[in-house]
Amino acid sequence: MEFIKDLKEKEYREFWRQTPNCHFMQSYEWGTVQKKSRDQIPCYVGLKDNGKLVATALLLKKKTPLNMCYFYVPRGFTLDYTNKEVVSEFTKHLKKYLKEQNAIYLRLDPPLMYQEIDEEANPIKDGLNNYDVYDEFIKLGYKHQGFYKLYEGNQPRYTFRTYFNKYNTLEEVEKTFSKSFSKPLKRSYDYDLEIYEADEVKTFHELIKIISKRDGFNPYSFEYYNNVYTELKKDNLVKVFNAKINPAKLIKKFEEQLENEHKEDRKKRIQKDIDFLKELPNQKEYTCASLICTYSSTGAWSLYIGNDEAAAYTGTVNRLYYEFIKDAYERNFEYADLFGVVGDPHTKYKNLAGIYEYKRKIGGDYIEFIGEFDLINKPFWYKVLPILLKIYRKLKK
Repeated sequence: MEFIKDLKEKEYREFWRQTPNCHFMQSYEWGTVQKKSRDQIPCYVGLKDNGKLVATALLLKKKTPLNMCYFYVPRGFTLDYTNKEVVSEFTKHLKKYLKEQNAIYLRLDPPLMYQEIDEEANPIKDGLNNYDVYDEFIKLGYKHQGFYKLYEGNQPRYTFRTYFNKYNTLEEVEKTFSKSFSKPLKRSYDYDLEIYEADEVKTFHELIKIISKRDGFNPYSFEYYNNVYTELKKDNLVKVFNAKINPAKLIKKFEEQLENEHKEDRKKRIQKDIDFLKELPNQKEYTCASLICTYSSTGAWSLYIGNDEAAAYTGTVNRLYYEFIKDAYERNFEYADLFGVVGDPHTKYKNLAGIYEYKRKIGGDYIEFIGEFDLINKPFWYKVLPILLKIYRKLKK
């Protein structure tokens, strides 16, 4: 088999699109995003068998002192992981490539389920698994980075994913939503929200700063989100779902309803809405929630969300996730992925358990990915690099 060190864009794109397990993080555009945002060099490599591509990978190269480097393959490789011959041959050539590049190591996190699990993240007896793929990687010389439960790796190792082939209609998908998710979703229609597809992410960035402060995490810069949008948009691999609300108009509507309402419990609910809306700093129509979603040829991911207190109160957040799932279903994607939760549903760390619980209520399968593997070329520097990077980051701060 022939290893291609610099695969042509057209060939790379065509193979990526037609491979069933292709991930948006292995798209050609994702390499451009990382180059612009994180100073990583995208390298597009492949493997051909009798002139036909059988494997590709986006390798993100990061330079280090002493003319060395290391590589990260986000949710890669793009190939048939059950084909041991291809995986073995690709690995053999990558080992040579690492030597040529004077690389310390290569890290990848395949988009593969490790094992079927229940809602407590416990393995399901006699459930499906990819233990054989794990064993094959170990046999080929990869070092597994452990079955971490939180967000210790480059990507989350757990997610919730709805596979649409399990359902005949969208209504059947909706029945998988929990009551505590469906109730606010249904109520969101009372607030006359305008759901629209945005062509910018500046609004999103302002909104994600609100929830990042609440949940205790640092959002990326505007430049990063803008790069994600502008690059992925070139191949229609991204959508931004926004929701507008008009407090002043709603107050008028609810006040009219209140005058004609006779049931006490209903009157209390309407008055509560009026009081809440009057307290909002912005009374004119504005966007209160924004959801960035990404796509491959087979899958859809809800990647980043930003919202304010009005969106939380009115069920708008639930509505945007619903619009994402509905859109993915109607566009015939195989699945809708909520992109990341923890593997410890009861963790006390930050608000991670709350995020898990919220996404669990949306439904879908609880997925455990196989994790990260390192292909090591320089054992000494592999051990030393984390220490040096830790010192460097402290000095940078």
